[in-house]
Amino acid sequence: MPKLGMEPIRKAALVNATITEIGRVGSLDVTVSQIAKRAGMSSALAHHYFGSKEEMFLAAMRHVLTLYGAEVRGALALADTPRARIEAVLRASFSASNFRREAVGAWLNFYVLAQTVPEAKRLLAIYQGRLRSNLLVGLRPLCGDRAGAVADGLGALIDGLYLREVLKSGAPDAKAAVAMALAYLQVQLDVRP
Repeated sequence: MPKLGMEPIRKAALVNATITEIGRVGSLDVTVSQIAKRAGMSSALAHHYFGSKEEMFLAAMRHVLTLYGAEVRGALALADTPRARIEAVLRASFSASNFRREAVGAWLNFYVLAQTVPEAKRLLAIYQGRLRSNLLVGLRPLCGDRAGAVADGLGALIDGLYLREVLKSGAPDAKAAVAMALAYLQVQLDVRP
């Protein structure tokens, strides 16, 4: 007899296990069995909830994107100037919950998945569009016509800093990442049209 109310708990455990395993292995070369074992359940139960490993990867990315979105919205709610909005987005991008080893590994493998899986590509496009939009709101009053180019540069810098972190050993250095992003922002703000 199934336990009522266990499905959301088990799904959440599988999503967290997926993120952890991708971060541990450093690629999408993890098995449903590895994920299920980390979550403390059978691979049959994991397949029952998600149907496939790809669906687990997508659920994990939706989870990461949901956490990131909530953190950005919370940070933006406290920002009262255009520059504070930009800084809020940058700090949220490198927060402790978003810039931890497992999440960094999940993000980079998500980019790989987006090359071949249409749903992953769609999720990535949504993330990139929202990031750009959030940056543009703060950049337009500060950069005028250059706002789009600066937003694209900041987006590329965020991606690049994630890539650098996954290739290093040890805990990600969020403070250094934020400092580099803020330095790039300052250089762009100092440029006169």
